[in-house]
Amino acid sequence: MSATFDAVIVGSGPGGSTVARELSRAGRRVLVLERGEDRREGRLYGTYPGALRYTARGGFLFTRDGMQVIRPQMVGGATGMYCGSAAGPPSWFRDRYGIDLEPWVNQTIRELGIRLLPPELRGAASTRLAEAACDLGMEWKAQPKFMDPSRTSDGELRCGAHCMLGCRCGAKWNAGEYLDEAKELGCAVRTGTRVEVVQLEDGRAIGVRAKRGGRLEEFRGAVTILSAGGLGTAEILRASGMSGAGEGLAMDATLMVYGATRERGIGREPPMTWGWTDEEQGYMLSTLIDPWLLYPAIMAVKGLREALTWSRWGRTLGVMVKIKDEVSGGIRDDGSIDKPMTEEDRLRLDRGIEAARRILERAGCDPGSLVVTPLRGTHPSATVRIGEMLTPDLASAIPRLYVCDASVFPEALDAPTVLTIIALARRLSHHLLHGDLAPAPS
Repeated sequence: MSATFDAVIVGSGPGGSTVARELSRAGRRVLVLERGEDRREGRLYGTYPGALRYTARGGFLFTRDGMQVIRPQMVGGATGMYCGSAAGPPSWFRDRYGIDLEPWVNQTIRELGIRLLPPELRGAASTRLAEAACDLGMEWKAQPKFMDPSRTSDGELRCGAHCMLGCRCGAKWNAGEYLDEAKELGCAVRTGTRVEVVQLEDGRAIGVRAKRGGRLEEFRGAVTILSAGGLGTAEILRASGMSGAGEGLAMDATLMVYGATRERGIGREPPMTWGWTDEEQGYMLSTLIDPWLLYPAIMAVKGLREALTWSRWGRTLGVMVKIKDEVSGGIRDDGSIDKPMTEEDRLRLDRGIEAARRILERAGCDPGSLVVTPLRGTHPSATVRIGEMLTPDLASAIPRLYVCDASVFPEALDAPTVLTIIALARRLSHHLLHGDLAPAPS
């Protein structure tokens, strides 16, 4: 592809697709390069075999310390396999880093109709957990969702734990929808294209070099925007010679605590319909359980006893514990991920687990049935941090090179990330359209 674009965007997740749409709306010539394929209409999307195909290493990507990391690689990025939860950026984004995202957050909420699910769709078992938590003095609240029953073909919401494999009914918003709109406006999209390095000329970014089907190709743009995710963007920048990229990362380290009841569990209810964040203690709690067939595979990592609890999956309650982990470790030269848990991280986990245990017992779970899942990294982030490697406008030290995805977080978010990334992307688009991509003076 020999044409020069106004913008070459790497990645089609919430960051890349949002920028592509905003710039295409403004009449700019945009190219999006996506490593994965568009799986949304495929027969295997939202199935267990499908998840093996569109996650890195078939879902068996682990850090050196054994933490599982789920890394979707497809059009829409992480929104292809998320729980559909929406949370605005924490106040420290503005207070500590001077980045006010409120206008862009509010715009997105209005446009996408982000709202609470009606009470009858939040799940009886999930609601029972929330009530138990409130009885203990924890202010659990219903969670806003990128989820709308009216988007389905028959208006029925059938979301359950299996929706984390991919939303087959269409109730959840996917960033690929922004990319679809960009394509209608003339945006070029190339899937199955792995970007390897940013191309430089006279010290500034002029595009990227990528590999597709074993063939090297070059794509030129007036600006280059990396939105390949918390891991992918850092890998590209390291290959491009940017010192510091990938040194240190956050994961929003997560586990679940499960307990068995005599009643129906939460597995067939929408995930994360209720939750609460203890900002002082540094953890978030919510309703969550692994999908039916993934449950035994994940629990087997802990041992045979834990794996055998699969038989009671249908009557299991689950409380997710997500901590605000400290930036540590990093992406190593061999591509491996080093993510040690600090002493403070482990203290936060212990506090969250204890709170989850109390909630489950209050909700009627047998104390002897409680089990804890292995630890996993849910939001790889903070690998190309604002304030260290990027300006507040997401510009790198290399002129005309920008970054817009979870890698820019200056610290762990400890919350659903998608709404914050969309707001950052809208803000970046506004900056570009009034800066590097502003119309030439007449």
